[in-house]
Amino acid sequence: MHNNLAYNTYAQNNIGVESPEKLIQMMYEGVLRFNMQAKRSINDADIEKRTYWINRSNAVISELINILDYTQGNVAHYLAGLYQHQLILLLEANIHNNYSKLDEVSQVMKGLLEAWRESANVANRF
Repeated sequence: MHNNLAYNTYAQNNIGVESPEKLIQMMYEGVLRFNMQAKRSINDADIEKRTYWINRSNAVISELINILDYTQGNVAHYLAGLYQHQLILLLEANIHNNYSKLDEVSQVMKGLLEAWRESANVANRF
Protein backbone atom coordinates (compact mmCIF):
# COMPACT_ATOMS: atom_id res chain seq x y z
CA MET A 1 0.00 0.00 0.00
CA HIS A 2 2.74 2.48 0.98
CA ASN A 3 4.77 1.61 -2.11
CA ASN A 4 2.30 3.40 -4.34
CA LEU A 5 1.68 6.44 -2.15
CA ALA A 6 3.82 8.81 -4.22
CA TYR A 7 2.31 7.62 -7.47
CA ASN A 8 -1.23 7.81 -6.06
CA THR A 9 -0.60 11.34 -4.83
CA TYR A 10 0.69 12.25 -8.26
CA ALA A 11 -2.33 10.70 -9.94
CA GLN A 12 -4.82 12.36 -7.58
CA ASN A 13 -3.27 15.78 -8.04
CA ASN A 14 -3.01 15.30 -11.82
CA ILE A 15 0.10 17.44 -11.95
CA GLY A 16 0.89 16.48 -15.51
CA VAL A 17 3.97 14.39 -14.86
CA GLU A 18 4.75 12.05 -17.74
CA SER A 19 5.85 9.12 -15.58
CA PRO A 20 6.58 7.88 -12.07
CA GLU A 21 10.26 8.28 -12.99
CA LYS A 22 9.68 12.00 -13.49
CA LEU A 23 8.04 12.13 -10.07
CA ILE A 24 11.21 10.79 -8.43
CA GLN A 25 13.19 13.50 -10.19
CA MET A 26 10.73 16.10 -8.91
CA MET A 27 11.10 14.74 -5.37
CA TYR A 28 14.88 15.16 -5.46
CA GLU A 29 14.47 18.65 -6.88
CA GLY A 30 11.95 19.43 -4.13
CA VAL A 31 14.40 18.51 -1.39
CA LEU A 32 16.96 20.82 -2.98
CA ARG A 33 14.46 23.71 -3.08
CA PHE A 34 13.24 23.09 0.46
CA ASN A 35 16.80 22.97 1.80
CA MET A 36 17.58 26.27 0.07
CA GLN A 37 14.53 27.82 1.74
CA ALA A 38 15.57 26.34 5.10
CA LYS A 39 19.02 27.90 4.76
CA ARG A 40 17.41 31.24 3.97
CA SER A 41 15.24 30.87 7.09
CA ILE A 42 18.30 30.11 9.21
CA ASN A 43 19.90 33.26 7.85
CA ASP A 44 16.74 35.23 8.71
CA ALA A 45 16.60 33.63 12.19
CA ASP A 46 13.07 32.46 11.40
CA ILE A 47 12.68 29.29 13.45
CA GLU A 48 9.13 28.59 12.29
CA LYS A 49 10.00 28.74 8.59
CA ARG A 50 13.24 26.81 9.11
CA THR A 51 11.30 24.02 10.75
CA TYR A 52 8.62 24.13 8.05
CA TRP A 53 11.10 23.78 5.19
CA ILE A 54 13.17 21.09 6.89
CA ASN A 55 9.97 19.17 7.64
CA ARG A 56 9.07 19.38 3.94
CA SER A 57 12.46 17.88 3.00
CA ASN A 58 11.98 15.26 5.68
CA ALA A 59 8.56 14.31 4.28
CA VAL A 60 9.92 13.89 0.76
CA ILE A 61 12.84 11.75 1.89
CA SER A 62 10.51 9.66 4.05
CA GLU A 63 8.34 9.08 1.00
CA LEU A 64 11.41 8.10 -1.03
CA ILE A 65 12.05 5.44 1.63
CA ASN A 66 8.44 4.26 1.47
CA ILE A 67 8.48 3.72 -2.29
CA LEU A 68 11.70 1.69 -2.45
CA ASP A 69 11.24 -1.67 -4.16
CA TYR A 70 13.36 -4.18 -2.28
CA THR A 71 12.72 -6.87 -4.89
CA GLN A 72 15.06 -5.03 -7.27
CA GLY A 73 18.27 -5.92 -5.47
CA ASN A 74 20.79 -4.33 -3.16
CA VAL A 75 20.37 -0.79 -4.48
CA ALA A 76 17.12 -0.36 -2.54
CA HIS A 77 18.82 -1.39 0.70
CA TYR A 78 21.70 1.00 0.03
CA LEU A 79 19.29 3.85 -0.72
CA ALA A 80 17.27 3.12 2.42
CA GLY A 81 20.37 3.55 4.56
CA LEU A 82 21.43 6.65 2.64
CA TYR A 83 17.99 8.22 2.99
CA GLN A 84 17.87 7.38 6.71
CA HIS A 85 21.19 9.15 7.17
CA GLN A 86 19.81 12.20 5.37
CA LEU A 87 16.88 12.29 7.81
CA ILE A 88 19.36 12.32 10.70
CA LEU A 89 21.27 15.18 9.09
CA LEU A 90 18.04 17.15 8.63
CA LEU A 91 17.21 16.65 12.30
CA GLU A 92 20.66 17.90 13.29
CA ALA A 93 20.34 20.87 10.93
CA ASN A 94 17.02 21.80 12.51
CA ILE A 95 18.18 21.43 16.09
CA HIS A 96 21.48 23.26 15.63
CA ASN A 97 20.67 25.77 12.84
CA ASN A 98 23.42 24.04 10.91
CA TYR A 99 24.03 25.12 7.30
CA SER A 100 26.62 22.43 6.74
CA LYS A 101 24.16 19.61 7.51
CA LEU A 102 21.70 21.05 4.99
CA ASP A 103 24.52 21.39 2.47
CA GLU A 104 25.49 17.78 3.02
CA VAL A 105 21.94 16.60 2.36
CA SER A 106 21.74 18.83 -0.71
CA GLN A 107 25.00 17.43 -2.09
CA VAL A 108 23.72 13.88 -1.73
CA MET A 109 20.41 14.81 -3.37
CA LYS A 110 22.22 16.55 -6.24
CA GLY A 111 24.27 13.41 -6.81
CA LEU A 112 21.20 11.21 -6.73
CA LEU A 113 19.34 13.56 -9.05
CA GLU A 114 22.20 13.54 -11.53
CA ALA A 115 22.43 9.74 -11.41
CA TRP A 116 18.66 9.43 -11.77
CA ARG A 117 18.62 11.70 -14.82
CA GLU A 118 21.53 9.80 -16.35
CA SER A 119 19.85 6.42 -15.81
CA ALA A 120 16.61 7.76 -17.31
CA ASN A 121 18.52 8.97 -20.38
CA VAL A 122 20.20 5.60 -20.80
CA ALA A 123 16.88 3.78 -20.43
CA ASN A 124 15.27 6.04 -23.02
CA ARG A 125 17.96 5.18 -25.57
CA PHE A 126 17.00 1.50 -25.59
